Amino acid sequence: MQAKERIAQLTQILNDANYQYYVLDNPTMPDFEYDHLLRELEDLEKENPELAAADSPTQRVGGTALSKFEKFTHTVPLMSLQDVFSLEELEDFLQKVLSGYPEAEFTVEPKIDGLSVALEYEDGKFVRGATRGDGVIGEDVTENLKTIRSIPMTIPDAPSRLIVRGEVYIPKKNFEKLNARQEEEGKPLFANPRNAAAGSLRQLDPKIAAKRGLDILIFNVQLAEGVDFTSHAQSLEYLRQRQFKVIDCKTFTDIDSIKNYVLSINENREQLDCDIDGAVIKVNDLMLRMKLGQTAKFPKWAVAYKYPPEIKSTVVEDIVVQVGRTGVLTPKAVVAPVRLAGTTVTNATLHNQDFITQRDIRVGDTVRIRKAGEIIPEILDVDFSKRPDGTVAYRLPSVCPVCGAPTEKDEDGAFLRCTGAECPAQLSRNIAHFVSRDAMDIDGLGSSIVDALIEKEFIKSPADIYYLTLDQIKSLWQKGDTAAKKLLTAIENSKQQDVSRLIYALGIRQVGAKTGKVLAAEFGYLDALASADIEQLQQVSDIGEVTAISIHRWFAQPQSQSLIEKLRNAGVNFDSKRVITDNRFAGKTFVLTGALSKFTREEASEKIELLGGKVSGSVSKKTSFVIVGENAGSKERKALELGIPILSEDAFLDLIKE
Repeated sequence: MQAKERIAQLTQILNDANYQYYVLDNPTMPDFEYDHLLRELEDLEKENPELAAADSPTQRVGGTALSKFEKFTHTVPLMSLQDVFSLEELEDFLQKVLSGYPEAEFTVEPKIDGLSVALEYEDGKFVRGATRGDGVIGEDVTENLKTIRSIPMTIPDAPSRLIVRGEVYIPKKNFEKLNARQEEEGKPLFANPRNAAAGSLRQLDPKIAAKRGLDILIFNVQLAEGVDFTSHAQSLEYLRQRQFKVIDCKTFTDIDSIKNYVLSINENREQLDCDIDGAVIKVNDLMLRMKLGQTAKFPKWAVAYKYPPEIKSTVVEDIVVQVGRTGVLTPKAVVAPVRLAGTTVTNATLHNQDFITQRDIRVGDTVRIRKAGEIIPEILDVDFSKRPDGTVAYRLPSVCPVCGAPTEKDEDGAFLRCTGAECPAQLSRNIAHFVSRDAMDIDGLGSSIVDALIEKEFIKSPADIYYLTLDQIKSLWQKGDTAAKKLLTAIENSKQQDVSRLIYALGIRQVGAKTGKVLAAEFGYLDALASADIEQLQQVSDIGEVTAISIHRWFAQPQSQSLIEKLRNAGVNFDSKRVITDNRFAGKTFVLTGALSKFTREEASEKIELLGGKVSGSVSKKTSFVIVGENAGSKERKALELGIPILSEDAFLDLIKE
């Protein structure tokens, strides 16, 4: 089969599988088979880029990052709805319509708590997508919307132009995974799925949006050229037949049935995969909608019934602290079990010490609790009238509850972090950092292998990597002796890395790869750096007080000293091999930009630093030279504006040879 035919065949097969999985929730293809076919399609498209279709599933991984979002004016305004907060207000709305039109039908659907967008199709192809904004002007987020697999890139039997409106959201299971990842990485948790969805859809880098697990439900036809609908329900069925993921909508004619269904949606909301904050009630007949008209803000033919948040009281039985993969200490309140928003809650997040202090939450307190965004249980406040005698204000521990190392505040003071170099809670992340490209650069030691080594207790410290045996590595996989020996060789070779890489690999707070080079150049070997006092450290160029204190404290920790001795005994290099041959670039700062062809950025940076210069990531008045490759972009333009000398790759090489 020729490449063109195979690409078309694979595109169809994979798009059909996506539709079954993401729209119909009916997986028809095992993940392994899907990944295998997707890889085949990727390879074929790399070899034949001109044959890649616009609706290819390979286009959903996220394109080039943007510098900003462009404004977009909606063809049909995306109106908001009038809110009602009681069944009495809902009945008033229904009675007003029925008093003039007794035969009126109404549709009722869940109100998804997400971010409203418009999707535009031309001749059946998805061409544009934008956020609601103020209803008239939104932002073009087309590339991010392409990452949502339930949005069809092409639709069958389509009008020449079609615009639909939907709600982008994060499914509950994806939201839980996202927050679990945030917690592991020591990052703030998203308060609710809506915030997470909105933030994800507005990421300038589509690759980030692609990782967030966004989804969409379509709830309206904005424009369908050449197609006539008589009712809202009919228009949704039209979209469903064209493979859109459409909101569940039911039709009613009497007030009591509508009220009962609105309440039943709330009662069964836990069964939905998305977060909702109400129900939407609309007149079904489209001609009747035109007769009813609208106000300056809202249509007169629809309202949004908003559900009140459920709040209950419970007792704080204990406060426990978890240590994430980045060392951040996260407190949680263990509470007496309470039924809330359809589930039994036994603990609530306390975020950080500031949160606890502001609310004065203590063990034994009676507190009011709710689910933030109906997902994360959180404490609203304390009923001080019920506080028992003898309670004490809670403070996060000054030592790590896992390894006993001292804790210290983050730069912004919001979080406490464990400082232990060998803390078991941080082991996976610490090793991943230790073996990374800019650190010890151990190729082949990926996260899955690291996790397996930890699980088997072959390693309990980054230094233990250098004590692994061939048999231990071979026991982890089925790749054979050759792959195991290759990894063992990479580990052995990494012992000879320059000490600047080792300094960075140690994971000292405030010490990046560039600072590691500065420290290596200043002290020459690790032991000299380890014995330096704060005053000596501050005398080093680019080392401020905060960084100096962080370095000094790290080397003073028993766990750090244990790690260093293990590395020394394993034969890891502690000396600097970075010898400055001359100082011709002393005091000069270079910026590298564009696609370089004669050398890599790492090679150019190394050469500049060995000649006494510095490399920066941004252009400023302090920049001495800007080295440009192809498609240099904004950095080259800024250099021209500031009058900074621009060097081609050849000119840079000539400068070195002089």
